[in-house]
Amino acid sequence: MAPPSPTLAYGSVVLAAVLWGGSIVAQKMALGSFSAVEASVLRDVGGLAILLATWWWQEGGVIKISRSDLRLLGLLGLGVLGNHLLILMGLKYVSGAVGGVIIGSSPVVTALLSAMLIRDVPLRAVWAGAGLSFAGVGLVSVAGFQAAGEQPLLGSTLVFLGVVSWALYSIGSRAVMERVSALTVNWTTLLVATALQVPLLWTDRKMLDAGVASVTLSDWMALGYLVVFATAVAQQAWLFGVKGIGPSRASVLGNLTPVAAIGLSALILNEAVGLIEVIGIGLILAGVWVVNRQTVESTH
Repeated sequence: MAPPSPTLAYGSVVLAAVLWGGSIVAQKMALGSFSAVEASVLRDVGGLAILLATWWWQEGGVIKISRSDLRLLGLLGLGVLGNHLLILMGLKYVSGAVGGVIIGSSPVVTALLSAMLIRDVPLRAVWAGAGLSFAGVGLVSVAGFQAAGEQPLLGSTLVFLGVVSWALYSIGSRAVMERVSALTVNWTTLLVATALQVPLLWTDRKMLDAGVASVTLSDWMALGYLVVFATAVAQQAWLFGVKGIGPSRASVLGNLTPVAAIGLSALILNEAVGLIEVIGIGLILAGVWVVNRQTVESTH
């Protein structure tokens, strides 16, 4: 399958990054009426329905996947599961702004793991930027946030592990997309993630205990945003972009996600954004810039 043009691929990655910035706010809002597992399951079921309908319409319901690719897709589903569930769980304990700052490290985490696992860029090109970004993550995680729960450090750790899960997913998906369409990769991995989460509903319940009537209109709208834009549209756009320009370069544009998340958290959730958050995001973006500069120079 021919990769998309660079312009279209970059545009798709930018779209995904901005939509994910809004999803931080939507996830935080949805936790008002839903538990983390409930929100994640409902989000994934809705997104899966949209992706399956789109796949059937575009590809005629025909699927040809080798046994080895099927195993890989199953493993990639764990990456989707970790990203969706761990970030929602972490946002119970930290503000949306802090979650957005930590997610801002995604480009560097992806580049670092990509250099280590598939060696698409030299490791020496990313270590300095990784250090800057991780310093920013550590700063906001330990000292600079408005906690939304009693265990903010745990929340920051969960969000960061969600970032690592997505980085591994982005790296692994590129290889299989040489043989399978991005749409097929998206719905099959989301199906795996959804199936693994359903049994967890018995351990983490909120709406199921309080009743559907307890869910506010704004929380339904937040969940709808997560289903349509953050899951179906953003993930498809991201995979499309990764196929065209690779995980390392695609991840550089992920710095738009924390910027959007911080701005929307302040605007919609009325969350305070202080000096520590600003310094933290500055360190993270500096790390992203260093990684981008070094990886470009290393390819010439």
